[in-house]
Amino acid sequence: MIARLLHRPTVRLIGGVRALALSLTLSFGLGATSAALAAPEILHWTAPTGARVHFVESRALPLVDVQISFAAGSALDAADKAGLASMTHALLDAGAGELDEQTIADRKADLGIQLSGGTDNDRVSLSLRSLSSAAELDAAIALVADLLARPSFPEAVLERERSRAVAALREALTKPATLAARQFTASLYTDHPYGRQSTPESLAALTRADLVGFHRKHYGANRATVAIVGDLDRAAAERIAVRLTERLPATEPATPLPDPAPGGASILRIPHPAAQAHILVGQLGMTREDPDYFPLLVGNYILGGGGFVSRLTTEVREKRGFAYSVYSFLAPQQVAGPFQIGLQTRGGQTEEALDVVRDTLAQFIAEGPTADELQAARDNLVNGFGLRLDSNAKLLDYVSMIGFYGLALDWLDRYPREVEAVTAEAVREAWQRRIRPEQLITVIAGGDGDRNDVPPPAAGAEPPQ
Repeated sequence: MIARLLHRPTVRLIGGVRALALSLTLSFGLGATSAALAAPEILHWTAPTGARVHFVESRALPLVDVQISFAAGSALDAADKAGLASMTHALLDAGAGELDEQTIADRKADLGIQLSGGTDNDRVSLSLRSLSSAAELDAAIALVADLLARPSFPEAVLERERSRAVAALREALTKPATLAARQFTASLYTDHPYGRQSTPESLAALTRADLVGFHRKHYGANRATVAIVGDLDRAAAERIAVRLTERLPATEPATPLPDPAPGGASILRIPHPAAQAHILVGQLGMTREDPDYFPLLVGNYILGGGGFVSRLTTEVREKRGFAYSVYSFLAPQQVAGPFQIGLQTRGGQTEEALDVVRDTLAQFIAEGPTADELQAARDNLVNGFGLRLDSNAKLLDYVSMIGFYGLALDWLDRYPREVEAVTAEAVREAWQRRIRPEQLITVIAGGDGDRNDVPPPAAGAEPPQ
């Protein structure tokens, strides 16, 4: 699906905040007219601090949305400190300078602001939504600037959050869905930074000194991308970008990640007493600036990203009833992100379901889409694009993505044109180039509870981690 394709960072509400009273949206237009509407103009400059800034002026509502992203994602974790990037980000609002956790929470509530953020392989982000009135916005920016520049990472809060994270991970590791996802990632990114995943041991090993060091090394203005959307002019946006980044530590430029090496085909089975088998099939996919981006995007919609109108749903669910849901997605990142097909099915019919998935994928790669499939995919992606831009918050995510990955400023305008220009031949050739049966990884977790040939686990046995 398109939301997966954009690979937005996981959003987490930081602390207790008083939500703004209304769900406010911009009027960008819906339906077939969306392709004809011009996307908002994105202004770009480099702040005196070295931060890259992308700004869209939007006067429709008295709101300002800001997202600051750093090249400080989980791919920068050391192997024995996996989880460090996420923990550093999570504790930004646990204390800053003379402000403790409760004072920060009270100040957010008094200002009526929203703070959220997330961590992925490539970046961490912190987002702010505030009223655009001078007093509220000025105080909100001052608070966020303190959180970014002077986090104190209190030992007591770290101990609390570290314990929670370890407990949550131990619980997750009892579930076949988690086991399958972690094994798929580990197999796809063997010996690559994208393959590093936190463990109870790596989380328990994190210290305050680790968080302080990670922040000092990676949260520099020269690694920052500031995206601003809302009710203000460029001069005000320039001042905000400087205030957010002027006190950040000096850091070395980010080092580009190596390209992951494709591996050979493999099938990995993880024993688990669950009756449902969790199945993942895939390989390396595409980068954010991949030349095959749009043919792969359109093709994925047809294959498994289009929900109930996709081929996989038709073959696996509608015709045979092997699964309630089956999907495919591509997650472009700085270097090749995953292409993945996923489904759940009864353990006893795992092989039959897998055969259908493989046959459907092979036929799609060999033949490409039909004319009707192609037109329906293009229409849906283009006509639905306006809904992806119908609020400041949604637009902010796109502007931040464009800025962080250095995409063209007219990317939002180009998107519908590029989708409409995709041909069946382009889809077929791109998928034949990029998706190779000899590289497909298959992970199956669980299903043992629905198979007569598998003995029950021994008493006290734990699933593999």
